[in-house]
Order: sequence, then C-alpha cells, then structure tokens
Amino acid sequence: MEVSEAIKIRRSIRKYKDKEVPEELIKELLEAARLAPSAYNGQPWKFKVINNKEVIKELKDNNVFKNEFVYTVPLIIVCCADSEVYPERAEDNFNTRELAIGDVSIASQNIVLRATELGLGTCYVGLLSREKIKKILNIPEKYIIPYVITVGYADEKPNPTPRKSIEEIRSL
Repeated sequence: MEVSEAIKIRRSIRKYKDKEVPEELIKELLEAARLAPSAYNGQPWKFKVINNKEVIKELKDNNVFKNEFVYTVPLIIVCCADSEVYPERAEDNFNTRELAIGDVSIASQNIVLRATELGLGTCYVGLLSREKIKKILNIPEKYIIPYVITVGYADEKPNPTPRKSIEEIRSL
C-alpha cells in the first residue's frame, strides 16, 4: 500500500473486534514512530503500550476516558512527550513544550499510517484524565500526554467524513 492510499482510507475506528494485536505488529508500529523526525533530533516520545485487559479495567474503574469505547479496545498506546530532551539553546527561541507535542504528533501519525497499512484500525483519543492515567500507569510527572491511540482490528467501516477544499485550507 502506498502512503497516499493509507492517508485516503484511514478512518477513526471506535468499534474493534475482540482480537489481540500480535506483538510483532506492535513492534512495527513503534518502529514507524521511532523513525519520525524531531526538532534538534530530540526524539521526545515515549509510548506506553497497554494490551492487558486488567489494566484497561483499572482505567475504566477510575474513569480515565470520557469515551466508553476506549475500554473495549485490545490495545491502547499512550503517547507521551518529554519537553526536557531539547538542548538548552532551544529554549531561547522556542517553547519546548510545543516542540515536544509537535514531535510526538509526527511520530504518532507514523503509527496511525503504518497501522492502516497493516490492516489495523486506530483512533486518536484526547478526552482523558491525564493525572489519573499517569498515576495508574506510573508515568513520571514530567511527561506530557496529549492523547492516546486506540489500535485493533476494525469491526466497523465508517464512511469518509467531509473535508475542506484545498482552497479553504491554503490561506488565512
């Protein structure tokens, strides 16, 4: 599959089959993220992989996610960014928090596109309690969690959603 095809067919999946994602595919997704570009080559990303139903149940018991479907997925990738990885000179001209979020977003999009190519569905989920998820998963306070990505074998085929034209996005 060409990258352009993966971009065109990718959908936000909210209903997954009760089927585990094999470890070799999880490694493929993380490899795609690992190869992403980043400011100052900081590579600020860390990805917490959750494919344990007991841990997902603990997240549910603590109301971590607003969207109920998240508790039914076979795999959650918690996308974390460390804004402290950049050289000191970066702080003179840039907000390193913004750099870290931008960089983890590029790596995350690599995950989503690779997942599409591998026949997996995904969905970005940003409605979550960041403090609760950090506590439950023992994620250090310094990490920023902009969102998680749900991953699995799609049990739905959503239609494409409307998109703005090129003319609408080309200028302000």
